[in-house]
Amino acid sequence: MSRNLLNNYMVLKLDCWSHPFTMKNCCLLEVDVNGQELFLVDKNILVSLSGRLIKLFSKLTGKTRRLKLIFDKFPGGAECFELIAKFCYNGGRIKITPFNMFQLHCAANYLEMNQEMQGKPNLIEQTSSYFQKIHYMTWSELIISLEKCQQLLSFLPSSSILQDFLDCVVGRLEFHNISSPCASSSDNSSMQFSGDISTESKRIYSSQAIWWFADLGFLNLNMFRRIIETMMSNKLDHSVISSFLFYYKRVKCPTASSAQKCRIIETVIKFLSSLDGSFISIRCLFDILQASFTLKMSKCSIVKLEHLIGSQLDRAKLDDLLIPSPAGEKTAYNVNLILRLLDIFFSNSREKLLMYQLKKVAELIDLYIMEVAPDPCLKPCKFLALVAALPDIARESYERIYLALDMYLQVHKYGLSEEEKIKMCGVLSYEKLSEDILKDLAQNESFPARALITAKVTQQNRLSYSATKHI
Repeated sequence: MSRNLLNNYMVLKLDCWSHPFTMKNCCLLEVDVNGQELFLVDKNILVSLSGRLIKLFSKLTGKTRRLKLIFDKFPGGAECFELIAKFCYNGGRIKITPFNMFQLHCAANYLEMNQEMQGKPNLIEQTSSYFQKIHYMTWSELIISLEKCQQLLSFLPSSSILQDFLDCVVGRLEFHNISSPCASSSDNSSMQFSGDISTESKRIYSSQAIWWFADLGFLNLNMFRRIIETMMSNKLDHSVISSFLFYYKRVKCPTASSAQKCRIIETVIKFLSSLDGSFISIRCLFDILQASFTLKMSKCSIVKLEHLIGSQLDRAKLDDLLIPSPAGEKTAYNVNLILRLLDIFFSNSREKLLMYQLKKVAELIDLYIMEVAPDPCLKPCKFLALVAALPDIARESYERIYLALDMYLQVHKYGLSEEEKIKMCGVLSYEKLSEDILKDLAQNESFPARALITAKVTQQNRLSYSATKHI
């Protein structure tokens, strides 16, 4: 597409403004901007305000009425170049807005538009001055500016300008109780987030969308990283940050390629690892874990993810643990993964582990053992490892272990030797079995004879103790 910015436009402007250049000394300059559009302008008007073009054209010898300039990487493309042309034709004046402030600033620095302008500030000075007003912008204006900033990120000459702007955006997010000022936000994402709500409530909210999530849904991964880093440096609530991380993954991954999904999920895991785990949704972590099985994620990211889950295993549900085995393995469920998570839970929490957490994990694992016990491909060593992973003090009762063991022995009735059966029954704590379970065990032919005898002896001892107590 070609745009003639000179013939009707420039001539009128020269007549109106008494511009120092006249058509007599006019030199046409054809400008190709990133292969997007062609512009026809007066070289003298454009060059007068650009240090870069002054240096470029000072190398030319001889005179010509027609030149061509090709930009391969002009910041902001044709749209941005048109703004610069209008600024030059308008005698160094243009209305700077939230929509164009990053475009004008990046283009001005690219063209080195820091020339003296007879007492007027040059374009770099004008845009730098305008950035001082960002704290007075509305939320909608900040979002518009952020979108433009993202497009021009590689052209920003100053990291301090970018960081000041991101600090301003994130600063608005600290006011949790205000409603969305953007009409674009959907009704179902207008949840308010009070600063004094309970920790438990924050956990519930951690996988849901807050009003501004949709407003920032356009962020590419690079800008997303910068926003999250700014949130963390500004000490934004960790439950809000984790919630936004999960939201971003949820909305971006469905349309991303496998490689892009890996980068997104690995970035989310990296930031989650820096947050307080008590504000991270365990359900969402398991969702990411499930997704990781079909992606070629780095081993480092997988290890971080497993540590995130394992360290708060007491918050998991049975459904979370019922993860199918990887392709090529015969067992129905990924028992090795659960054993790794248990190891992480105890190694990370040994010094600060509370009894209620220990009992919750024990209850969870006992339910899991009952689910995997009927699997004919589950090896005895894996069954025993699951039971032995928890200390005896964690279980008030071994009834679920007995029921699971009963199922396992029935499924493997002909596949286990008597010695193996005896070894498996060794995990039972007969003292923590009820009278009904002991009675059932004493008559259960699936169990080895030694287990039956031990059950009967335990029953007799209880009866003797009870009789002695009553005397």
